[in-house]
Amino acid sequence: MNKDTIVAISTALGQGAISIVRLSGDEAIQITSKVFKGKDLSKVPTHTVHYGHIFHNDKVIDEVLVTVFKNPRSFTTEDIVEINCHGGVFVANKILQALLIEGARAANPGEFTERAFLNGRIDLTQAEAVMDIIEAKSDLSLSLANKGLDGDIYRLIADLRSELLNTIAHIEVNIDYPEYDDVIELSNTIIKPEIEKLIVKINKLLEKASYGKVIKDGVKTAIIGRPNVGKSSLLNALLREDKAIVTEIQGTTRDTVEGSVNIGGIILNLVDTAGIRKSTDIVESIGIQKAKAAIEEAELILFVLDNSQTLTEEDKQLLELTSNKKRIVIVNKTDINKEVLHNYENRVSVSALNKTGITELEELIRSMFLTGEINITDQTYISNARHIAKLTEAMGALHESILAINDDLPIDMAEIDLKNAWQLLGEIIGDTSSTSLLDELFSKFCLGK
Repeated sequence: MNKDTIVAISTALGQGAISIVRLSGDEAIQITSKVFKGKDLSKVPTHTVHYGHIFHNDKVIDEVLVTVFKNPRSFTTEDIVEINCHGGVFVANKILQALLIEGARAANPGEFTERAFLNGRIDLTQAEAVMDIIEAKSDLSLSLANKGLDGDIYRLIADLRSELLNTIAHIEVNIDYPEYDDVIELSNTIIKPEIEKLIVKINKLLEKASYGKVIKDGVKTAIIGRPNVGKSSLLNALLREDKAIVTEIQGTTRDTVEGSVNIGGIILNLVDTAGIRKSTDIVESIGIQKAKAAIEEAELILFVLDNSQTLTEEDKQLLELTSNKKRIVIVNKTDINKEVLHNYENRVSVSALNKTGITELEELIRSMFLTGEINITDQTYISNARHIAKLTEAMGALHESILAINDDLPIDMAEIDLKNAWQLLGEIIGDTSSTSLLDELFSKFCLGK
């Protein structure tokens, strides 16, 4: 258990009804008692709330409610004190300052959650789920995060590791007592089928992981096209607000304009790009370069064409530039009667100005990324990029063990790959995790969490 006591403001800084200042550590109650006038906090039961005032240098800072959580029944398994004060940057900072003077240390980003992990209160997947809950932008992403916090990911990975450990144990027995099993028979009738079963299980998890990642992170979506085809109007129609400036002047959008929208549980992270054309204008040229960079990073391209015009050379170049990307061709300005036929796969006709055809576009987007109903209740989806990478590496190690068996290599060569897979799966849940990994992971958390 850590000996120092950390403190941080756990609510967002700014004007609000309340702010919360949180302490955790062996001296959390003792340090708070030095500035709190009310009940003797050292004698109160755990999980109780107490009214009083925060004083420092004999001056009242604020009227507060103090909640006490005694170890080990707390988030960090240490003594925790939460001071609920009136909202406002100045008040919360004055209380924080008083607690620092009395011996607390300013917490690092994510240090409360890190202590919960290090003290065995939660595993690494649950720690990451805490941040996923904070960042959730839809009902589906919130449900996914809560499944992780409930330990579903941990149990899934722990079960895979348990099966893998049984297979490793078979090999260890053979190495220690070779007279009990024929090596070739052990490899082909016992070990190899078990490894193949694990590969199938991990492969199914990875197949579903694309859904989980879409639900959690959303889809990077670039709206592209040449100038004045209606890209900014389309962005505004999807966002249901006038975020981008719309004029008939070509080159109005000179920088990328961004926004997010929830479409049937999928978050589209939209980027409206500058119209791509040859330009001598320095500012517009920079915007065009940003547009090309957005195309490279995008997971979905919304390619906008003008319904009243035939394809230009610039259109053809953009179609070629995006040919290897997941793409929807949007024929805009259907309110104009000069209809020009554009036949493309994943084609939708809209009038971004009149907001017609937008529902059909949204339905097509959802069907491209989520087929059928997503059953968060009965299934566990891997959505964390780190987890997906480790699962992929673990499956690669299992395939290497199969190759070793097929090549009739000594069974302990296959065991090396199996142990590597077991280690990689352990890194998902925080078993055998390196210090550098933990430092990087928790540094992304907000202060006070």
